[in-house]
Amino acid sequence: MRYLTAGESHGKQQTTIVEGLPAQMPITKEDINDSLLRRQKGHGRGKRMQIEKDLVDIVGGIRHGYTLGSPIALVVHNDDFKHWIDVMGEDPVPEDQNIRRVVTRPRPGHADLNGALKYGHRDMRNILERSSARETTARVAAGAVAKTLLRNLGINIIGYVKEIAGIKAEERDDLSIQEKIDISEASPVRSLDDNAGKKMMEAIDQAKKDGDSIGGVCEVYIEGMPAGIGSFVHYDRKLDGRIAGAVQSINAFKGVEFGIGFEAARRNGSEVHDEILWSEERGYYRKTNRLGGFEGGMTTGMPIVVKGVMKPIPTLYKPLQSVDIETKEPFSASIERSDSCAVPAAAVVMEHVVAFELAKAILEQFPNDQFPKLKQTIDQYREEIRSF
Repeated sequence: MRYLTAGESHGKQQTTIVEGLPAQMPITKEDINDSLLRRQKGHGRGKRMQIEKDLVDIVGGIRHGYTLGSPIALVVHNDDFKHWIDVMGEDPVPEDQNIRRVVTRPRPGHADLNGALKYGHRDMRNILERSSARETTARVAAGAVAKTLLRNLGINIIGYVKEIAGIKAEERDDLSIQEKIDISEASPVRSLDDNAGKKMMEAIDQAKKDGDSIGGVCEVYIEGMPAGIGSFVHYDRKLDGRIAGAVQSINAFKGVEFGIGFEAARRNGSEVHDEILWSEERGYYRKTNRLGGFEGGMTTGMPIVVKGVMKPIPTLYKPLQSVDIETKEPFSASIERSDSCAVPAAAVVMEHVVAFELAKAILEQFPNDQFPKLKQTIDQYREEIRSF
């Protein structure tokens, strides 16, 4: 399974093509729209989210509520495009007219300058329009399809916020995954800790007042993945490695860890590794879950716990210094519309890119032309490893 996205931030639409889903899998437009709308929420979002009403248009691969086995094509229209037709239209610009809103001043922390150097664009709008986090709309659409597959296989996933601007939510290992879902959905910052959530909102408001931005840590939690998904055989088949790469590819993400993550470097081995137990009801399981559901690049059957670090958004209302690529003169970096904090929305994006990697790994490991047969095979596999 794979997906491709296309589209610019202020272009006509965001397009997603998902290939490799089994036929006969139940899915509706609401499954995708629910995820898209969740991505738009969160305390600290900017004006763009007030303009856009992200709703999917399914244009291929689904008929009467079921997948066909052919590529699925999804479109989310950019409502703001009507204000950018002259700037972002595909038609050539007449010789007697100038291109509008040319960008020659790269913003620190963005892809502007590096992309211009790579592709030779003197107008860096050709870079920033595609490198914008608006592209995550298309990735969430793809992940929503993957989440639907996982849910139908008894695998549930939720993303929430662990930390914003150094304010850490208390650990809530006592909560069921449904409780995590309910609490995070009710929180404006997707926190499982109400007290910390209030402090996070205060920090976001202060950052906005100061013309600054703040980052944080997101966590994705998954229950129901059977043991043995992934591989120890080759580096590119290790599932935790694939997930890490997918999370790291999200705009502004700068680090990934599983379970206790970097804390493992400060502990003895006896305080890191998870002892193996067995019961007739559960089969093999771990006494603890410090490794976050992975050993040797494969799932252990324990909940998967993965964290991602998001840096502060680099578009600031108190801009940093840069250099104009035409005049070579210093200047204070220009401002494109921005959020003071996008960590709550990023938790939703992270949830969906992780979901896609999990679904992809399952479809690689089991026969997948027809969804009913896939489900039957996985149910059988679960019983085999329970009684192994």
